[in-house]
Amino acid sequence: MTSIRPTGHYTQKADGLYLQLDRLFRAPIEEIWFSLTNPTALNGWIGTYTGSPSTGAVRFRMGAEGAEAPWQDVSILECAPPHRVHLDIDQGEDAPPWRLLVHLNEGSGLTTLTLAHRLPPGEDVGSLGAGWDYYLDRLTAARAGDPLPDWDRDGYLDTLGPHYRDLRIPAA
Repeated sequence: MTSIRPTGHYTQKADGLYLQLDRLFRAPIEEIWFSLTNPTALNGWIGTYTGSPSTGAVRFRMGAEGAEAPWQDVSILECAPPHRVHLDIDQGEDAPPWRLLVHLNEGSGLTTLTLAHRLPPGEDVGSLGAGWDYYLDRLTAARAGDPLPDWDRDGYLDTLGPHYRDLRIPAA
């Protein structure tokens, strides 16, 4: 990876403030959907799941977090292939779940992936934003067959964390 840059910004939705990141892919929407929903493809860049999504719940584990990463319960709130999936990811005792919205839009041979993460009070947005840029960079690299970025070696937190911590909501 030659350079990393922050791509997230705040957006307000009916249920709260979100950190939103976008990526553009030169691929059909179905290919990007496959990268997001097939356990093997998903494992190539972020992690894997067990269970049947048709039940509305799966268990998920982040692959790049190491072999000791815990399994997390995921509630599938909405799934409309190949356009959107909304999830709540359990964060354990006394922590609100992570609400993730993932939308795909296709046009002119390009697919835009929009990931939005609702920000619970007290969330470390520096780590969160750097983390999502890292994982979306991993998705881009995996799809291209390139080496995956490395969190520590590439300095994601040190490079991107300050940008996200300094993000401000514009005054009205």
